[in-house]
Amino acid sequence: MEQSEVHKMGNNLGSREVEGSVSSKQRDEANLARLGKRSVLKRNFGFLAVLGFSTTILITWEGLFTTFLQPLQNGGPAGAVYGYLFVWAGIAATFAMLSEMVSMAPTSGGQYHWCSMLAAPNAMKFSSYVTGWLTVVGWQATFATACYLSGTIIQGLIALANPTYVAHPWHSTLLYWAVVAFGLFINTVGGATLLPKFEGLILVLHIIGFFAVLIPLVYMSEHVSAEEVFAAWENDGGWETQGVSFFVGLIGVVFAFAGGDAAVHMAEETQNAPKVVPISIMFSVVVNGVLGFAMLIASLFCIGNLQEAIESPTGYPFMAIFLQGTNSVAGATTMASVVSVMAICATTGMLATASRMFWAFARDRGIPGWRLWSQVSPRAGVPVNAVLFTATVSTLLGLIPLGSPVAFNDLTSMSTSGLYLSYMVCCILLLYRRCTGGIIDPTDTSNPGGPSAADDEQIVNTAGAKLVWGPFHLKGIFGIAVNVFAIIYMLITVFFSFWPPTAQVTTSTMNYSAVGTVGTMALSLVYYFVRARHVYEGPIVEM
Repeated sequence: MEQSEVHKMGNNLGSREVEGSVSSKQRDEANLARLGKRSVLKRNFGFLAVLGFSTTILITWEGLFTTFLQPLQNGGPAGAVYGYLFVWAGIAATFAMLSEMVSMAPTSGGQYHWCSMLAAPNAMKFSSYVTGWLTVVGWQATFATACYLSGTIIQGLIALANPTYVAHPWHSTLLYWAVVAFGLFINTVGGATLLPKFEGLILVLHIIGFFAVLIPLVYMSEHVSAEEVFAAWENDGGWETQGVSFFVGLIGVVFAFAGGDAAVHMAEETQNAPKVVPISIMFSVVVNGVLGFAMLIASLFCIGNLQEAIESPTGYPFMAIFLQGTNSVAGATTMASVVSVMAICATTGMLATASRMFWAFARDRGIPGWRLWSQVSPRAGVPVNAVLFTATVSTLLGLIPLGSPVAFNDLTSMSTSGLYLSYMVCCILLLYRRCTGGIIDPTDTSNPGGPSAADDEQIVNTAGAKLVWGPFHLKGIFGIAVNVFAIIYMLITVFFSFWPPTAQVTTSTMNYSAVGTVGTMALSLVYYFVRARHVYEGPIVEM
């Protein structure tokens, strides 16, 4: 297809609906062509598949259980409730901004590609490079953390079912590696067709599992008073004020919503991505937010002995809550197994997301050995080398708990800081463009013809050029307000993600995520000045 034909087709996308499988394929190719990219991945994700993918990576009600200890220790039941509402609102605003940008530019590169489009020409190259590395590091840490949590949940289940069990660090490492192997199987052996079907299946499990846990928990447990839920505060970290303790405990809730940009990095495998991906992202916020809040309230009303739950030998307070509520080891183990299964299943999507982000950045020559990592397997239809690399990195990280489980736990904060910093850079640039009128609205009646062919050429070839809003767009002062709130929320989250859980810092309570994040970025900057600045020019124009 000639380049002029691609741009002509891209210009017509906003003014007509394309019907039929052939036209749908041309539409998706044209969306990428306007960004200068060729379509090389198989588009096996329809609406339900990408909705399942986005929703089950968040798994908020399940994920909240895994990090339940943080808001309970710093904030208490009341802090957990109000912190959840604050994070939910901030996440919704942040995801709305991500949805606007992916609707504008549906590419697997996500944040660093948007940064190159939104930044000024003289800042495009360096800012997109840094943003790319923040996203890569954030997703590698997120996948590794999810695998580790899944392994330790299995270990907690063993301790719950067998009180005589003695946990050892190498047990969790072996279980961790088993979770990585499971995700690797789904992402490689299954090829490009198994993952979408698998994501649809676990979406059903996500909904059914919610009721399978909620109903027996509420029905069988003794309930505390509303005052003990909505007015009970804790400051086990010993902070000077309850307010500081509250914000330190937020990070546990934040991680329960981690992975909002997952569907973004699957955009080049999604049919009609400018519409489908934003809808799935926002719908996942609503579904997970409602389910998560309902489960949080139910758990707090059924919490029983709070201190006993915090000191549970399983390492997870939610297992003690289940046991106190049902008064049955078998019942509590069954309920906790639902959480364990969902946590393991979520890692398959996280591996796919982390590998696609790594592959996209390698495709634009931002990573050492980019020629190897940017290859796509013609048989599997996925970037197998990038998947293997991500799995290998996580396997090696699994050795850390053998020496220092505390150091590995800080990957939770590292994944939060890496991803949120990448979101924040893009949102700040988007706010600047939004306020200065640098983005064309194709639905604006004052510009009925939409963007011109010249505008399209600028979008493909020039950073800092005029951009075109996609189908998902928050207009006027409302869009500006949401954008500002998202930035404020992310500033607060990133700042407190580097704080330790207690005021009295020791080697076992120190938060090393700042060292990990800064250290990784320092190495990437060294590579940039030594090599990358000579080969990395931002997103490469392939068409």
